[in-house]
Amino acid sequence: MLWIAIRMLTGDRTKFFGLLFGIGFSTLLITQQLTIFVNLIQRGASGVYNVAEAQVWVMDPVSRTTDVSYAMPSTALERVRGVPGVEWAVPHLRANASVRTETGDLEGVGIIGVDDATLIGLPRRMIEGSHEVLARPDSVIIDDVGTTNMFPDQATPVGETLELNDQRAVIRGVADSLPSFTSTVVLYTRYSQALRYVPGTRNRLSFVLVGAADGVSADELAARITAQTGLRARTRDEFAQDGVDFIIENTGIPFNFGITVMLGFIVGVAIVGLTFSLFIRDNIKQFGALKAIGVTNRKLVGMVAAQAGMVGAIGYAIGLIGTVLFIWGFGSNPTFKGFYLPWQIPLFSLVGVAAILAITGWMAMRSVLKAEPAAVFR
Repeated sequence: MLWIAIRMLTGDRTKFFGLLFGIGFSTLLITQQLTIFVNLIQRGASGVYNVAEAQVWVMDPVSRTTDVSYAMPSTALERVRGVPGVEWAVPHLRANASVRTETGDLEGVGIIGVDDATLIGLPRRMIEGSHEVLARPDSVIIDDVGTTNMFPDQATPVGETLELNDQRAVIRGVADSLPSFTSTVVLYTRYSQALRYVPGTRNRLSFVLVGAADGVSADELAARITAQTGLRARTRDEFAQDGVDFIIENTGIPFNFGITVMLGFIVGVAIVGLTFSLFIRDNIKQFGALKAIGVTNRKLVGMVAAQAGMVGAIGYAIGLIGTVLFIWGFGSNPTFKGFYLPWQIPLFSLVGVAAILAITGWMAMRSVLKAEPAAVFR
């Protein structure tokens, strides 16, 4: 009976391909939009993940993320170093500035000042140059995404001179870093040099990066720092999650992507439901004939379920392949750098496809179950 059901389905090619299009399009829309959403909000944690050495981030109590912070006095560094269990603690400065290129263009950039001695705060991987170039006067390292934004027509920005708040800055390296949520151009330099680039205020220490001593967990050390200094201390994972939560709570991105995913589901139900109903209506005589020769309603339900399952499996595979090709095709674009497909998203899409088929299959089955066997003889 299942073979008969499959032959009935593939016999009407127009409706068969219409069903595949409906399922494939819905799967593509749901999976692709969820993939972009998940990767986009995770960029709220990129500032934390770019600093692999820091186990604990210490900040002013009102600071929330790497981009939303309130500067602390320089004495906070020594207070943190005095907490038992701190192996090392280094200053970290993050600020915004404006640069003028040699062509006269004005560009907003993010300035990150890393520890002069250890250079903790730099991304580990370099595309051009090395970390040691920061030992040279007026040196900065630009991130690779910023390179494509600021110097789109140049093979390399190394050697370019920038005017940074009336100060000279020479690009001497390109870092391989995760782009920020806003894809702002980022310049890395030594902490002492960053203090010259950033307009002077009384307090300019953004964060203190801390490493835990042997035998002390990051959670325990963060609690000690908070209790002893009164500053806000977060472990690496906690602070990364703070960045993600900030985007979710303070932007309309979840709502907008949620609408798109819901539209993908509704479109799938509309297209598949209409096409499936037309297919069942055109084959109602065949189902009536089967009932006339003794086929039970239970077997008829199984036949329709087999048809829906076949359409769902093929359409789901087409949509999933389309999403993978989308990520692969745009992988070289800096806007989509680091994008990947989490395993939970295809599973969620599979549940959505199953729901679409269940709704449309139930709608179509009603006419089959109500069909009179005598209708075939009229």
